[in-house]
Amino acid sequence: MLSIPTLTLDDAKRVIAAAEAESSTQGQPSNIAVVDVGGNLVAHVRMDGAWLGSIDISINKAFTARAFDTATKDLGDLAQPGEQFYGIHASNDGRVMIFAGGIPLERDGQVVGAVGVSGGTGDQDQAVAEAAASAF
Repeated sequence: MLSIPTLTLDDAKRVIAAAEAESSTQGQPSNIAVVDVGGNLVAHVRMDGAWLGSIDISINKAFTARAFDTATKDLGDLAQPGEQFYGIHASNDGRVMIFAGGIPLERDGQVVGAVGVSGGTGDQDQAVAEAAASAF
């Protein structure tokens, strides 16, 4: 039987804890989502006071980072008018997010999931996602 590497719920909890810590340090509550190798939601946290509208965005940032195995911040740069992925945000029934805060999670050089963060500025979301990814 073929075994596909992925992340576990314990992995997701560790990633979320690191994201919560960074978000608290910034004083900006976040929505934090972790998806598995298939882009399926494993865990999500909406910190007290985080925007309701950012729930879906955090989940979709994680999905996007896994679906394209790239940080959403980098994908955003490639999705601007005149660039090779212009219009990609309209694909996948609008689930593709092209701004900072989604990062693939790798184990042994292979993407096994992703984290998505939403609730602050792009720089804040990116910093929280980076803290989360480094805990993985």
